[in-house]
Amino acid sequence: MAQCAPNVRIVVVGGHTRSIGKTQLVCDIISALPEANWIAGKITQYGHGVCAQNGNDCDCAPYEHVCAISWERDANTGTDSSRFLAAGARRSFWLRTKQGFLAEGMPLLRHALDEIAHLRQSEAQGDVTAAAAPINVILESNTLLQFLKPELFLMVLHPGKTDFKDSAQLQLDRVSAFVLREPLPSCSGAKVNGAATSWGKISLQLLDGKPQFLQRDKERVPPSLVELVRNLVCTPAKVPSINP
Repeated sequence: MAQCAPNVRIVVVGGHTRSIGKTQLVCDIISALPEANWIAGKITQYGHGVCAQNGNDCDCAPYEHVCAISWERDANTGTDSSRFLAAGARRSFWLRTKQGFLAEGMPLLRHALDEIAHLRQSEAQGDVTAAAAPINVILESNTLLQFLKPELFLMVLHPGKTDFKDSAQLQLDRVSAFVLREPLPSCSGAKVNGAATSWGKISLQLLDGKPQFLQRDKERVPPSLVELVRNLVCTPAKVPSINP
């Protein structure tokens, strides 16, 4: 598993299914902590027959066009990566791969982070403190955790959504904190929109012992969650010593 560079701090936002506000949570965190100067990214794996170059049906062979990355330039297009810019991210990108080819996309991700690091160095213009400032990266993805170890992994859960994807189940033990769109049902068998049974083998007891934050749709990020992220990304970096 890849370890991030010492001057890069990565927060990953995932979720147990689609349409539960993962992108919105990324935007909310960016807006709540503008001092972090976020670099934001979305990682998408397309299903069978979809080209990673443009997200459309394509006649490419299974091993062609397996990954692509693009930097977002416009905060007004309505795409998820543009929403990150609109929320205040300094830069935003979109990494796309065909299903099962995320490993092939990792060099593109590393190159993107290297590009940011080199830009930081050039902007510092000899300022040691500025050059040593950590690069704060927030990414929307579940499967990315197969290839890197973030400083913080937030998983969005919605008890009213019945699907619980296999990729999310595999990452439960790596979650740093859960962000709930509705209160969880009690372990005694109470139900929220039937979710206590529809999650199948997912026991609510698996969620015990880790921080849980309730943020309903359209609510602000709980201050305690903002503080958790702030403590990670806004602490001063150590300035490297210079030998005489």
